[in-house]
Amino acid sequence: MAENTVLLGGATLRAEDVALVAREDARVELSPDAYVRIERSWQQIQSLSESGGAVYGVSTGFGALSTTRIARDRWTTLQHSLVLSHAAGMGPPVEREVVRAMMLLRARTLALGYSGVHARTIEAILGLLNAGITPVVHEYGSLGASGDLAPLAHFSLALLGQGDVCDADGQLKPAAEALQRAGLTPITLGPKEGLSLINGTDGMLGMLSLACLDFLKLCRTADIAAAMSVEALLGTDTAFDAAVQALRPHVGQRVSAANLARLMAGSAIVASHREHDDRVQDAYSMRCAPQVVGAARDVLEYARGVAQIELGSAVDNPSVLDDGRLVSNGNFHGIPLGFAADFMAIAAAEVGAIAERRVDRLLDVTRSMGLPAFLGESPGLDSGLMIAQYTAAALVAENRRLAAPASVDSIPTSGMQEDHVSMGWSATRKLRRTLENLTRILSVELLCSARALVLRAPLQPAPATAAVTALIDPRPGPDRSPAPELAAVAGLVDSGAILQAAETAIGALE
Repeated sequence: MAENTVLLGGATLRAEDVALVAREDARVELSPDAYVRIERSWQQIQSLSESGGAVYGVSTGFGALSTTRIARDRWTTLQHSLVLSHAAGMGPPVEREVVRAMMLLRARTLALGYSGVHARTIEAILGLLNAGITPVVHEYGSLGASGDLAPLAHFSLALLGQGDVCDADGQLKPAAEALQRAGLTPITLGPKEGLSLINGTDGMLGMLSLACLDFLKLCRTADIAAAMSVEALLGTDTAFDAAVQALRPHVGQRVSAANLARLMAGSAIVASHREHDDRVQDAYSMRCAPQVVGAARDVLEYARGVAQIELGSAVDNPSVLDDGRLVSNGNFHGIPLGFAADFMAIAAAEVGAIAERRVDRLLDVTRSMGLPAFLGESPGLDSGLMIAQYTAAALVAENRRLAAPASVDSIPTSGMQEDHVSMGWSATRKLRRTLENLTRILSVELLCSARALVLRAPLQPAPATAAVTALIDPRPGPDRSPAPELAAVAGLVDSGAILQAAETAIGALE
């Protein structure tokens, strides 16, 4: 087995495993012991089907149509019709990594052996993943209960050789053509298999799992940006002292404060005004950085806990229990994920908001402690980075709008059978947008603080902040378009290069 192969059916997956498959195209296989559980639950469904009783999703319709009995000779048609009818999404296609994460996680649930599907159905999903075939899934259509119905139905179409997909080269093709070229065969769905394919929280869980990884990187990057700004503004590091942080022992706050202290250690700029400074304390946006980013870290830990529980859960309805019963349930309801995503979006919005306040302070000649107005070479003739702050402010404003929770906005569906839904898909979609905006806001702060640190020469910044400044290479001078530099810094944040530069200088940040 290759080192970057992810096994399904055994140990609980981690968010890192999701990222390996979604972003790095790691191979996915079923563990040997998974086949035993899969076969057992499939046989249980066959036995229930033979009983002649009403079995939801096998011999009945779905949702509000669950009281309608379906003749045995129509059971296969029932499953295919379910996938076809529920593929009702609209809007632009969602990102490839989201679809791959969703496919992986649906296969993961099915491989636990509580869904009653045949192993060949799971193998068909893995065949798409391993061939790099990505079904086209649309932005709109999921209410987060009964799971991500429309997105999962669109991906399931490809298993039937229907719908559109992107092949391994990113080319849009009919699913039947892409499967044939990859040596894959469309499947025929057995009893309950269509229902099991589409009844889960896998889209929102995939997005939450990836967002947890991204937000941790951004929290660490926010500590770097804050350290550079505080240093450039001739602020003090005494507020980050471990002894004072211990007086209010929130875990995230302690971690961020420790990062800030280490990032600023050895700074000649900080040392230059440690004595005889008539300012007794810094502004909130500087002094309270660990309190804000630390609180965001605590929110992240909550969300990571939710995601980890989900990554070990069997999310389906009805579920085939070990004792042979087929039990209807509400495990498909995405509200735990919706709450976590909404809470993370609020936290991310605040991390961006305090960062933008430091940008404004760096550019304002009345508060920047001797730096030129807007960090321009010849203020008046040069506007410097004035409009970069406008961009940051616009992004902060959008993140405040995105911080409004989606999970409180239930709309009843399916003839009032599904009368309370989670909107978890919407919550995780807007969380992704919020984190993209936060990446850009931090990029503005990093560019401004790096330029300000260069302007403090001959005083030298701390080793960690100096390494990040050198990577950014802000090059003060006459006015030029900041857009390419901002885009370049955003790329460095997104790739983790900013974080790596700091950690190379001082070791791993928490």
